[in-house]
Amino acid sequence: MSNSSPIRVLVVDDEPIALAAHADYVRRLNGFEVVAEAHGMQAALAALNDPATPAVQLILLDMNLTDGHGLDLLRRVHGLGLVPDVVAITAVRDVQVVRSAIALGITAYLIKPFTFAAFREKMENYLNYHAVLTDRAQTSQDAIDRALSQLRPTGKLVLPKGMLPETLRTVADWLRAHGQPASATEAAAELAMSRVTARRYLDYLVETGSALKAPRHGSPGRPELEYHWPLPR
Repeated sequence: MSNSSPIRVLVVDDEPIALAAHADYVRRLNGFEVVAEAHGMQAALAALNDPATPAVQLILLDMNLTDGHGLDLLRRVHGLGLVPDVVAITAVRDVQVVRSAIALGITAYLIKPFTFAAFREKMENYLNYHAVLTDRAQTSQDAIDRALSQLRPTGKLVLPKGMLPETLRTVADWLRAHGQPASATEAAAELAMSRVTARRYLDYLVETGSALKAPRHGSPGRPELEYHWPLPR
């Protein structure tokens, strides 16, 4: 990795828990620095216009904001003469929104819910892309091709045998929304699956860095393990 200064990031999301979680995800990665967090379009514009905020190089952007739409924010940002890179982080799957976002210059599109591993891959791909084009007044066809190739996924996430991406997303989404530690038994009851299945997916989230696991204190008999989504630091 390059020894250059970290990429300055603005995180935008109107859900406080998601906003804090995504900012914390960024802080867990090398090469990035969160310089501002915004809970909506107006807050994002205020941060971008604030002289005290270092120049933003990358925006992590939710599309559905309470006071506007992510696409409108991008148009306003361009109207200010700013051209930061943008990674969309959203539950929006509408094809027209995706096409419009691409037309407005987004670098990557990550659909909620997602694991930390998926987030890390997108951000590391972006970091490699940025490194290829940094400090160049002019470039070459080869450099452009290499930069764009960095944004392409290295391959579909390969899960252990017998695990399904849809079930992983369901378990990850439930654990994040649950808001407090939960055991595999509790997850299984809520998600209508066996305890063994719930525990397997929860353990996978722990292995990939998306969730945490610890013994549940105060429970009678054999200590039970509980899982939780990392709290923002």
